[in-house]
Amino acid sequence: MSAMGSAAIASSFYIPGKYQDRKLKIGLIGAGWYGMVITMAALKSGGVEVMAVCDVDSDHLKNSADEIEKLQEKRPETFKHYNDLLALKGLDAVFIGTVPHWHALQFIAACEKKLNIYCEKPLAYDIAEGIAMVNAWKKAGNIVQVGFQRRQSQAFGKVKDLIESGTIGNIHQIVAQIHYNPGPQDTRIQAPPASLDWEEWCGPSPKLDYRPSIGHKSWRLEKEYGNGHLVDWGIHHIDIIRKIMGEDMPSEFSTHGGLFALNGQITTPDTLTANMLFKKAPVTWQHRLWGNGDVTKEFNNGIFFYGEKGTIFAEDNKVVIFSTGKESKRDDMVLPTPAMQDNHVINFLDAVKRNDSTLISCTPEDAFKSTATVQLAMISYYTGTQVKWDQKKNEIINNPAASGLMKREYRGRFKHP
Repeated sequence: MSAMGSAAIASSFYIPGKYQDRKLKIGLIGAGWYGMVITMAALKSGGVEVMAVCDVDSDHLKNSADEIEKLQEKRPETFKHYNDLLALKGLDAVFIGTVPHWHALQFIAACEKKLNIYCEKPLAYDIAEGIAMVNAWKKAGNIVQVGFQRRQSQAFGKVKDLIESGTIGNIHQIVAQIHYNPGPQDTRIQAPPASLDWEEWCGPSPKLDYRPSIGHKSWRLEKEYGNGHLVDWGIHHIDIIRKIMGEDMPSEFSTHGGLFALNGQITTPDTLTANMLFKKAPVTWQHRLWGNGDVTKEFNNGIFFYGEKGTIFAEDNKVVIFSTGKESKRDDMVLPTPAMQDNHVINFLDAVKRNDSTLISCTPEDAFKSTATVQLAMISYYTGTQVKWDQKKNEIINNPAASGLMKREYRGRFKHP
């Protein structure tokens, strides 16, 4: 197992304590694509029963309940509103697989019920939400895992071992990137699908006119819902860099880019360079959502660690070491972790069964650091300013424009935590 992996991955052994004679009762909030990915991982592991499912899309609700019923031979209860699900007696944990702008309200409500939580990343939509979520978790004392599943990757665990053993010497620069072309977006304003309650899907966020480019699976490049490629995909690389290097948060951010090739189709930058001043080594994030991406497409998705004695390139399932000098060579290591997502879910379930929060791979406090890092980088982009961060106080230093973007006003009946 990698150095970053959980202490316990198997779930087929004897578990002492209150869960030894029964299955964990799970509730799923958000039964779309990824909500079902993590739920299927839990069901495959055994020892759980999905007691209830909640979604504001009636098709998602029915289809997920049908699929779950086939696997566990018992149909879960179905609800449209998450508070109705949380009111059920007998729940042990909830999975939150909704869009990020819903995470905070659902997470805090589950904490108030003292329920254990598996919450997808990013932790929150804005920084103030993230702070409130961490505080709610600390008050509740529940077991919470946030979905940074690359912490289970054997490849990234190998990189940590190589760096700590001095294989490439001192690290002086890190560059992360995920270049890809999302293709043409359907931005035609139209009525939402009959099954989808668009008002409830938008929830506390601004309610934009529905179009396929900001609906199910397609919200990631919309500023009001996903906040762009760095916050959606890049956050995985920033999180694993923090884990490998043993870093907290950067102290300074300087981000530049623009919307050049996909203007009119998405509302977040298709071209971005974010410089983040971490304590041990500066980190640069870059993405291009057009053209060829990297000159060598092999490196379109991954992280470069530049050391005095060599360079390491890492992705989910592979590590490449480039040595320095006239006799420099390339050494490839293929280290697949096909059950990376499953292992992250099982890690959570084992922690709950053992009632041992020390087994968790990614706590809300640690997830906040990765989430706030990419949010601050985007705040630098939106304000066109250098942003300085005080991690002890969780506040931006002497930059009122940037500080004003730490919290987004909620819409309608919703109250920001």
